[in-house]
Amino acid sequence: MNTKLLLDNLRTIPDFPKKGINFRDVTTLYKNGACMQEMTNALYELYKDKGITKIVGIESRGFIMASALAARLGCGVVLARKPGKLPATVIKESFSKEYGVDTVEMHIDSITPDDVVLIHDDLLATGGTAKATYKLVQHFHPKKVYMNFIIEITDEGLHGRDEFKDIELTTLLTI
Repeated sequence: MNTKLLLDNLRTIPDFPKKGINFRDVTTLYKNGACMQEMTNALYELYKDKGITKIVGIESRGFIMASALAARLGCGVVLARKPGKLPATVIKESFSKEYGVDTVEMHIDSITPDDVVLIHDDLLATGGTAKATYKLVQHFHPKKVYMNFIIEITDEGLHGRDEFKDIELTTLLTI
């Protein structure tokens, strides 16, 4: 994988959304065709032999690579969304954030016990949203669950990976 290409095209916005936070803007990777191809190829190589049947994309940036990889692997995409965005019956999982509580939801017919699931999002920092999504996926009792992020942030004292001791977790970039 061409890590330099990805890092050279990743935008960092200082003091966003608040002072002291360096926001990693993956939209600059998505708008670059070479970066999209690089990420899709790298993810495909990681997961082509895992038997993935569903990729859960976490709202909203996780939808992008989940869809690109699913098309390449020939599997389905499941959306993990904020409350009120899915039209059919859902299950939900709430989690604590720095400034309160948030929730993720999935349709109750999203995953079966026969599925092998990859949970994907753009960024792993504290791991709160990903952990809630993982708990949701576990309600379905799939055969196997994997987890992937484009970027894992560790340079700001963040340890999101520590939330996932019992799952195979990969990232394309660590910052």
